[in-house]
Amino acid sequence: MTSAPRQLILASGSPRRRELLGALGVPFEVVTADVRELTMGDGLGVALGNARIKVAAVREIVGERWILGADTVVALDGRILGKPASLAQAAEFIRMLSGRAHDVITGCALAAPGGHGSGGPTGTETFYARTRVTFLPLSEETIARYLAAVHVLDKAGAYALQQHGDWIIDRVEGSRTNVIGLPTEILKKVLLRRGLLHS
Repeated sequence: MTSAPRQLILASGSPRRRELLGALGVPFEVVTADVRELTMGDGLGVALGNARIKVAAVREIVGERWILGADTVVALDGRILGKPASLAQAAEFIRMLSGRAHDVITGCALAAPGGHGSGGPTGTETFYARTRVTFLPLSEETIARYLAAVHVLDKAGAYALQQHGDWIIDRVEGSRTNVIGLPTEILKKVLLRRGLLHS
């Protein structure tokens, strides 16, 4: 009797998530699937819902494997700021965030081989991190400079903490890796508990 492979599948094409997961020392491979992501609702519900959607879609491709899905949302006053459709919209998002605090939420779903239910050793476990990010008050000149220096069209909220974040961000309360795209502090604990990472 052979057991299912323990190597993890990352259901995300994000280079930031690949780097963060790799830094934990977890062997993994990347498999992605085209999905229609949720865009409406509360930030936590959208993040966790999209993580589950990604896992389910990749499971159709790879079968019964360990699969990790994640989704990061930027939430300001109940509105979700997703990936901007244009540089004009990116500038609009950053103007909205200027001088204000907002939440960054990453929802994660970890599916185990042999079960489609929720919870338990063989189900899909969900978890999340929430970080409070406060922007500096930004001038139009600073916004233009930032957008010229950073490719933001693939980033929720139109910014990246790890790329010239000091130009636009005043403070970060909570996990910094969560803002980048994967909350490695809580993820490490889950992977250790599930036997996918060894201390």
